[in-house]
Amino acid sequence: MSGSSKASRLRSALRSLYFGNDERARRFRYGLVGFDVVTIAIFIVSASVPGRWWIVPLDFGLGAVLTLELAARIYAETNRRRHILSLSTLTDVVVICSLFLPALIDNLGFLRIVRALRLLRSYHLLRDLRAGSQWFRRYEDVIQRTLNLAIFIMIVTSLVYVSQHAINPQIESYIDALYFTITTLTTTGFGDITLLGPGGRLLAVVIMVVGVGLFLRLLQAVFRPSKIRFECPDCALQIHDIDAVHCKHCGRVLAIPTEGVV
Repeated sequence: MSGSSKASRLRSALRSLYFGNDERARRFRYGLVGFDVVTIAIFIVSASVPGRWWIVPLDFGLGAVLTLELAARIYAETNRRRHILSLSTLTDVVVICSLFLPALIDNLGFLRIVRALRLLRSYHLLRDLRAGSQWFRRYEDVIQRTLNLAIFIMIVTSLVYVSQHAINPQIESYIDALYFTITTLTTTGFGDITLLGPGGRLLAVVIMVVGVGLFLRLLQAVFRPSKIRFECPDCALQIHDIDAVHCKHCGRVLAIPTEGVV
């Protein structure tokens, strides 16, 4: 078998895994999400036990796996140039660099959390979940908003931790950073933990000015969604106001199931 034939078969197999509709392809894409969940858990664990000998080799191993996965995905793409210049690919490159350069970019492994958010919107994962789970179809919007909220909190917590744990005795663990983040975002502000240095104060200002507003909007979106997913029988519009009586697109009277409380 010629080299070009082997390369063609490999590319075809990768396309089937990344973009296929069969059960094997769906399991593969679920596996990618599972891998990213594991990397997030590893970051949280390694952040809680800094200085261990196994952290750097583990980051290098994760970086190697992510590099191979990124190369395979690019190879499977039809329009490689567009994919290489996409935001998701640039995010992956930053994540990989943060894992390969721990000596120069200390503890930026938290950026792998961003990858998990991107994965939920790619690899046809949402399509797979809609097709395979009635529960997901019913609560898709709430699930996505909850995930957005959780990742937002984790990213802010990680920024606090990596910028303060080496200089601030009040933030010795990831839990301390999470505690500060939640009390700040909820405007509780007990004051028992404060950020040190000019950088810490600037970060606190950003969290208070920008983060609080985003946090409240994300929290409101989770507990009081303003839209509901219901397909219009005439024009197939999927998203409507939660109290809609008519379809905004075609004017069809809608019979959206409700519990009688808006």
